[in-house]
Amino acid sequence: MRLQGKTALVTAAGQGIGHASALSLASEGAQVWATDVNEKLLERFAGIANIHAAKLDVLDKDAIDAFVKGVPALDVLFNCAGVVHNGAALQASDDDLDFAFHLNVRAQFRMIKAVLPGMLAKGQGSIINMASVCSSIKGLPNRCVYGTTKAAVIGLTKSIAADYVAQGIRCNAVCPGTVDTPSLSDRINANADPVEARKAFIARQPMGRLAQAEEIAPLIVFLASDESQFVTGQAYSVDGGITI
Repeated sequence: MRLQGKTALVTAAGQGIGHASALSLASEGAQVWATDVNEKLLERFAGIANIHAAKLDVLDKDAIDAFVKGVPALDVLFNCAGVVHNGAALQASDDDLDFAFHLNVRAQFRMIKAVLPGMLAKGQGSIINMASVCSSIKGLPNRCVYGTTKAAVIGLTKSIAADYVAQGIRCNAVCPGTVDTPSLSDRINANADPVEARKAFIARQPMGRLAQAEEIAPLIVFLASDESQFVTGQAYSVDGGITI
């Protein structure tokens, strides 16, 4: 088991990529704190070995600080929580931008600040941030707010990596293409024609299909493991060919 003896924390673990990643980390031997703001979703982890499910609202700084203080010093943090806003700049409001930065960027920043002291005391740690291929990597139509905040995540990732590379801390970003998750289904079903909306999402993937969350999780395991101990400050595209 590649992660035996390691302790990991995953945000937004109730469904989608966070859920698949928490299961994969646990299956490799890590003790995983699987967190989500929706306690109902966490019931899916009942009885699964190595997983400790707990509510955590990453928009609440005090909750973050209290939670991290109450768990063992972490070896791995996977910042998965986030939100997607639809629309170009003229359709985006200040409130949209504020909320997206709060959840997609500030929450990651706060989580990192909370776990860093424990990682530094250990002399090692792997921080994995959820970014997107829609970011500084590639512009996509009608994703102005989302792409802006995910570009900021890549900047945050590289900054943390640069500041702590000599102290045993690694920080990398994962940049998926379109993944078939409950969140995506909700956005598709919000369209006037969900069938055509799904076809449009598939059409922008050169492989002709959407990714599954289980296809992203192996990269999370790799970045969490000692196999990636010479890897830091990278933004990994897992995009089905969007950036070819």
